[in-house]
Amino acid sequence: MTVSAPFPLPDLDRLTLRQQIAQMVVVRASGFLFDAQIRYPAWEPIASVLESWIQELGVGGVILLGGGAAEVALRTHEFQRWAPVPLLIAADIEEGVGQRFGGATQGPPLMALGALAQQDLPQALTLAHNLGAMTAAEAQAIGLNWLLGPVVDVNNNPANPVINVRSFGDDPQLVGQLAAAFIAGAHQFPILTAAKHFPGHGDTAIDSHLSLPVIPHDRPRLNAIELPPFGAAIEAGVDAVMSAHLQIPALDAQLPATLSRSILTQLLRQDLGFGGLIVTDALVMGAIARHYGANEAPVMAVEAGADILLMPVDPPGAIEAVAQAVEAGRISPERIRESVARIWQAKGKVFQAADRQAADVPPSAIDLRGQLGQPQHQATVTAILEGSLGGGNGVLALPRSPETPETPDRTLAQEALENLGTLAELTPEAAIDSPADTPTQCPIARNLIVVDDAIASDFLGQFVPAIAWPRQWGIGQLQIVDSYSPVDFEAIGSLAAQQPTLLQIFARGNPFRGSANLTQGAIAWLKALQESHQLAGVILYGSPYLLETMRPLLGSKIPYRFSYGQMPRAQAIALGSLFNQVMP
Repeated sequence: MTVSAPFPLPDLDRLTLRQQIAQMVVVRASGFLFDAQIRYPAWEPIASVLESWIQELGVGGVILLGGGAAEVALRTHEFQRWAPVPLLIAADIEEGVGQRFGGATQGPPLMALGALAQQDLPQALTLAHNLGAMTAAEAQAIGLNWLLGPVVDVNNNPANPVINVRSFGDDPQLVGQLAAAFIAGAHQFPILTAAKHFPGHGDTAIDSHLSLPVIPHDRPRLNAIELPPFGAAIEAGVDAVMSAHLQIPALDAQLPATLSRSILTQLLRQDLGFGGLIVTDALVMGAIARHYGANEAPVMAVEAGADILLMPVDPPGAIEAVAQAVEAGRISPERIRESVARIWQAKGKVFQAADRQAADVPPSAIDLRGQLGQPQHQATVTAILEGSLGGGNGVLALPRSPETPETPDRTLAQEALENLGTLAELTPEAAIDSPADTPTQCPIARNLIVVDDAIASDFLGQFVPAIAWPRQWGIGQLQIVDSYSPVDFEAIGSLAAQQPTLLQIFARGNPFRGSANLTQGAIAWLKALQESHQLAGVILYGSPYLLETMRPLLGSKIPYRFSYGQMPRAQAIALGSLFNQVMP
């Protein structure tokens, strides 16, 4: 494959004022190839508009969401061909590239590593390093050069709807250690990292996507809890720090962190000595967009010390507003140049060598197959999921067919995953070791799955383990309910105990929904099934906080398992453990 020379960066002093400011803007784009596939038209421009923003305005970067990994590889190649100056191309892939783009490896939430660290810190640090390296390698393969992670917030509020299990946990020292390991792993590749959300979004119960949270703590508390992980990330060489859309009166009585000079410049830049990129969280989020003007907020963010304006509501308007602020003397030209110089330094890092996406021909499917979803990447994910798996009260016994021998010398998770391979290729016929035409007889009658929003649950589907494997065991009735499903719990409770039920709950923090988990609905189901003696076993995927609420209700007889992950691989491990089954 012929690869062209590295992208040259122009002399930044030859850029006009507006061209310099445009380099500070990162716009949102869909990862899908075609305009008809755009899911969020208010945020994601059609191709012709995006091309004009890149070519004519000269924006400095793009943040992507949606689509498959192969599509994104084509998109990023196209974006760089449009760009007069090479682009920073970012994504929120703190849990692996597969978190956002199908076909790549998806890891579990970072809190799984925090849980594992409570038992085996050296192993957790190794796996955090591997997760960072895995994510950076796969990001680079599809043309991404900026990993917007790790999350270094200390999640010490169980009701937090926006951070939640995205955090490594509630111990500041442990969060800092795991974040540093993740960053070191990612830095094995020419990829930028970002610690978020400064100065700490963990102790909030309000979603900043919707409104402005307030953290009332004093400076000594902030110094002890919220700030240490950012210090650890900075010491580890993190490339960027992302601001939080929240207000902390102890640091600034009037302005949220994203717009506060005392927080971004004084605290982060001067007190903590951070010399890299300061990037705002998305400026379209409700905490900023609903309280400050679409074009005033970017000006205020630059005044505060931000180098990168992420997802302004109106990119052309934001550029012009900042330019007019400079021309009016509100912002100095030197202030703009300082930010662009930092951006040039960051771009110099990621474009230091001839890059695949700078080639005349985009990467082929063969190239991508050799770099995404590799066995060593899957092994990292499996080890994290195995190590953080929780549960108790024994197993659910299913009658075994004669062809399915016991194999006590191997762990359940090894049995469940040894030959799992590519989950997308899993079929119901392959879901158990016994022939498909002789399904195992099973005393459980119903597989009940509770989710927040069934339509938006990309971890479900006809062939995923949570659905396919119980079906092959003879659990013939599948029922999926979500927060939109009308349910008569009195009627459920009055049923005779003739529908022994496997209850699978998928619940984790849900930004934009304003709720941290499915506590109310899930607990209602749990109680109704328990009281009517229909509850046979429970698997909870996602929220350890909901698990703490559920545990007393389960008593000592109901077998249960807990997994931080919700993806098919997590389902396989949890089901394999609960049913003590050998599965490919």
